[in-house]
Order: sequence, then C-alpha cells, then structure tokens
Amino acid sequence: MKNTRIPVGSGIGGLVLCLFSPWVSADEKFADDVAFMKEHTQIVLLHDGDAAVAVAPAYQGRVMTSTFDRKAGPSFGWINRPVIEKGFLSEEDKKGKLEEHIYIFGGEERFWLGPEGGQYALFFRPGTKFEFSDWATPAAIDTEAFELVEQTETSAKFKHTTDLINYSGAEFNVGIERTVKLLPPQEASKLLGVELSDGLRMVGYETDNRITNTGSDAWKPETGLLSIWMLGMYNPSPETTVVIPFEEGDDKTLGPRVNDTYFGKVPAEYLQVKKQKLFFKGDGTRRGKIGINPQRSQGIAGSYDAAGQVLNIVTYNLQDAPHGFVNSMWELQDEPYAGDVINSYNDGSPEPGKAPLGPFYELETSSPASALKPGETMKHVQRTFHIQGSEEELNPLARRLLGAHLDDIKDAF
Repeated sequence: MKNTRIPVGSGIGGLVLCLFSPWVSADEKFADDVAFMKEHTQIVLLHDGDAAVAVAPAYQGRVMTSTFDRKAGPSFGWINRPVIEKGFLSEEDKKGKLEEHIYIFGGEERFWLGPEGGQYALFFRPGTKFEFSDWATPAAIDTEAFELVEQTETSAKFKHTTDLINYSGAEFNVGIERTVKLLPPQEASKLLGVELSDGLRMVGYETDNRITNTGSDAWKPETGLLSIWMLGMYNPSPETTVVIPFEEGDDKTLGPRVNDTYFGKVPAEYLQVKKQKLFFKGDGTRRGKIGINPQRSQGIAGSYDAAGQVLNIVTYNLQDAPHGFVNSMWELQDEPYAGDVINSYNDGSPEPGKAPLGPFYELETSSPASALKPGETMKHVQRTFHIQGSEEELNPLARRLLGAHLDDIKDAF
C-alpha cells in the first residue's frame, strides 16, 4: 500500500418509516440528543473542555454523536429516535433476536465485522440468497451490549466475546476490544498535519478496535477471514457532499478509481469521478454505495456540509495486508479478498415500495483481512474530526486534506 499524504501513523431493525423530513434541522443540538438517549439507554459522556463524545455501551460501544460545544453545539451523529425509543422488542431480543434485518439506532461510528456478502459473508446464513430479504446483521454487532471495563473523562474501553458462522459454514470465536478516546486540538492538528486556527471549532476522537482469535483453530483464507469494519452514520442534507481523494494511475496497475456497483451503478447525478478525487452526494435520497481499493486509497475520506460550514474528516491506520481486504459484494465472488478499504453509502429505498433505513449517509473504513492464529490480534484505528468555521478558514484544510477547493465541492452537483 502507498503511504498516505496525511501523517496518521500506525501506532496507535426492521425497517423504520421516515416520520419526519429526510433532512435534519440545522438547529438539532447535542445536549438534546444526549438527554433523549439517556432516557432509554446508558450513555458514557467523554469530554475535554467544550468538546464531547456520547458513547452507548448497549449499542456495541458505538459513538452515537459528538460536538465541539456540549451545552449548545450541533449534534454530528445521525440518531434514530423512533428505534431508540422503542428499544428491544422483548427480553428474547436482548439475547440476539433480530428485528427483521437490523436495529438501526444510528450513531456516527459503530463497530462492525466484515465481509457483508459473498461466500464468506457474515450477514447471510448458509443457503440463503444475496437479497435484502435474507440480509441480517449478526447479533454481536447489533443487539449485544459491550462491557465497559475502563473509563476516564476522555476515554472509555469496552470488551465483548462472540461466536460467528459465515455463509460457507466456517465458525469463528472472537474476542473484541474497543477504546474510544477524545483528541485535544493540539494532537488533532499534529495527526492531520495541518494548522487549526483559533477561529475554528472542532471535535476529534480516535477509536482503537481489536479482534482476537479466541478459538483453537487458525482462521484461513480458504474458509473465510474477518475484518474490522467501522461505519459512521451522519445527518444527510441537500448541501452535503462526500469527497474522497485517491491515487492517480493506470487502472491496470491500481485497479478502477472507484467501485460504484454495490447496489447497482450509481448515476452521474449522484457521483462525479475526477482524476484524483470523487464527489458523492450525501443527501439520503437514493440508495447507493461506493468503494476505494487499498491501492488507490490515500488513507482519508471526508464530507462537507455547506449549510453548516462543517468539514468532516475520517482517517485510519495504514498497515500491511498480506491477505488483502474482504469483499462485501452481494454475490459469489471470484476474488473474495479484493475488497475495498474506504466506502461511502448514501441511504434510500432498498427495494421498490420499501422505506429508507434512515435516511442517513455513511463514511466507512476497514482493516485488512485477518488470518489470525489462536491468540493473535488484528487492530484497526479510525479517527474522526468535525471542523466548523468560515469558508475562508476551512478552504485551506479542504485543499490540503481532500485535494478539493470548497467551491468545487459545492458545485459538484
């Protein structure tokens, strides 16, 4: 893999009908979301000065939302209030029974495991079809709580154990560790390799995610491998555009610039692919997904909310991938380890006559495929930054981090 140009380092439900407007009001507040969630589930609130992150142990230690001002600031995560309010349907559900396909609680960074589709899929049981009606999220990353084992004002550590079976019938005994940590502005600036002026407001956090083979047998490519998969649900809007820079080069050497056929080819009015970057709508009006392979990846993805003047940045730890990356395409695959490392998803109706899952849009990153011997561990670190300010202050950051001028982002569609 090529080195990223950003010094991130390597150490480190059933379907829910949309009851409201597809787009969240700009005056949604972090404090309101936290107060609502606390009525229905435990929330661990991490804070450093005004910046804060709300984490839910019952929802796999996911970051539900964050803000740069915990008293009066915006809420950056998409929160599905009807599902949170309803909660699990019964005590049996808490033991792993699924609400049809998934409990869509929302949350701007959640822990998942891949692959989703293919002969080694975790989201399709043996003998099922690669269709939405047979798709189901494993309980370990949907309904099972993670145990909170350590906590400070700025960090929280979670653990969990689970047993999984893939589409081909292979079994996995998995230990999970996840640590969420707030990043102070000075550290965020250093990690991003940019200067953050005093006029900018920001919240940044890092999650250290690990899986361990707790069984007695090695995980082998010929029976399927797992990956750590991080997904962030964000509030969609007509003025939100995803931006992903990628390495320039010949398709025969680096592969295609983008995989845009996960759920059918994404039309030009939702996806624009340039020489070294792409623009993808984050408006929550049409279901579509795109991916960047590890040869093309620069270790970074982002989006810009022009209405809120917020630049959202996601980075991950680049590491060797001797066994490739798992392929999550919904089909029997010729190359099950030729998957993508960065994805973005725009929500919409999954089938004719079906309501959208949210709507929301997502930024996602994945670890390499993990061929782990008993007792071995794979680690994947993701960092998320929300930076708000004037376009004059944000434009140099967008150009440095994403290779795109704000005017080009706003005029992409």
